[in-house]
Amino acid sequence: MGLEIERKFLVKGAFKHLAHSSSHIIQGYILSSGGRTVRVRIRDDKGFLTIKGASHDGGLSRYEWEHEIPLAEAQELMHLCENGIIDKTRYLVPWGQHIIEVDEFHGENKGLVIAEIEFSSSDESYEKPEFLGRELTGDHRFYNGTLRLNPFCLWGEAFLKEQAQQP
Repeated sequence: MGLEIERKFLVKGAFKHLAHSSSHIIQGYILSSGGRTVRVRIRDDKGFLTIKGASHDGGLSRYEWEHEIPLAEAQELMHLCENGIIDKTRYLVPWGQHIIEVDEFHGENKGLVIAEIEFSSSDESYEKPEFLGRELTGDHRFYNGTLRLNPFCLWGEAFLKEQAQQP
């Protein structure tokens, strides 16, 4: 826990065959304002409460605190969440010195697949696999907190067409 440093990318190619595990995630937001969030997450059969601070460095870093809580408590807290629930499958893909977390969204965000790579410092180097496309770091449209209120189904088709036309 502490400072979270990560880069986000649009996924443009096959990756599932590279994953060593996957899990189903449902998350809601108890509070989200001023770039800060209090999130409850159910990941398979475990519950988590997470507090995130505002982003820094163009979206590259932010403070994060997370604590595992009993599943029953996470399920109860979901009833306190603001509108919009995120539903996704997360795949863990080992790549070089990193584990890439690839989120395939469901529900209103179906069709969106985003990868995140976490780093120990903002200048850490990494190998970019073929399945990663455009970098989305700092693009608020792709934050989970934004996707719950402005889901991909409302604007994603136009975005994907635009991406397909770029080299």
